[in-house]
Amino acid sequence: MEVFASQLLNAVVLGGIYGLLVTGFNLILVVGGVFHAAYPHTVVMSMYICWIALNQTGNTPLAVAVAIGSAIGMSLISEVIFRPLVKRGAMVMSFVAALGMSMLFTDMMARQLNKGLAIGFPTSFTGTGTLWSHGLTSITNGQVITLIGCVAAVVVFLWLVYRTKYGRAFRVIAQQPVIARILGVPITRSAVLSWSIAGLMAGISAIFLAMGLGWASSQLAGTLWIKVLAISLFAGLGNLVGGLYGALILAFAEIMVLSYVPGDWSTAIAFVMIIIVVVFRPRGLFGVRIA
Repeated sequence: MEVFASQLLNAVVLGGIYGLLVTGFNLILVVGGVFHAAYPHTVVMSMYICWIALNQTGNTPLAVAVAIGSAIGMSLISEVIFRPLVKRGAMVMSFVAALGMSMLFTDMMARQLNKGLAIGFPTSFTGTGTLWSHGLTSITNGQVITLIGCVAAVVVFLWLVYRTKYGRAFRVIAQQPVIARILGVPITRSAVLSWSIAGLMAGISAIFLAMGLGWASSQLAGTLWIKVLAISLFAGLGNLVGGLYGALILAFAEIMVLSYVPGDWSTAIAFVMIIIVVVFRPRGLFGVRIA
């Protein structure tokens, strides 16, 4: 039971990080109109930037700010690149462009940054110190910070989407884009704001991943992309709230299988989720494009 309780905590923390990732991805999809395959690569690139800033300055708050700022900056640059394709309705071309961007980021991390080697974060940054321990169950400072940060980010995001005029604009664009234009909803401004928020969530995810894993590599981006895609298809593409449930389900399944079944089956679980949804629920467990 103690092992189960410990792994359940790990699943909740991992699910929170997955939730931030898939929420940023879905927000770009429903408001920005882009199937952004390079979104996880932006997250990992921010981890590299955080590592560089940490090595150069030794200042953790500054490194965190630089990483989050760089994620927002990369997201806004992406919006400018994809805007002409979105206006022409070239969904397929925007996806191809996103794939090209992901390859560019991967090549930079695999060849240019740290000579292509994996990077490691110091224990002072990851917060591996034990905050509470009982038997086989222990809670680290990093887990507490990550859990509180993820919950806070999700609560603020849901408040923005369901309690502000910007959120109403997001939902109108996601559900009735033609009517949104007729009503004079600022499509471009809303898209820029959505990309900014997605960039912010990417930066926060990068920090929590750095704290949780303690390392990053060019291969990590591809792994995260599989997880984001699996969660999005499982919950329903563009479903913001459903994506949060899907993130927790995948994280729980991964942690429990890794704990009780020999071998590394985390990627296989993601593919199983995709296959199940494609066969039995093509529109996802919670439906498609429901903001």
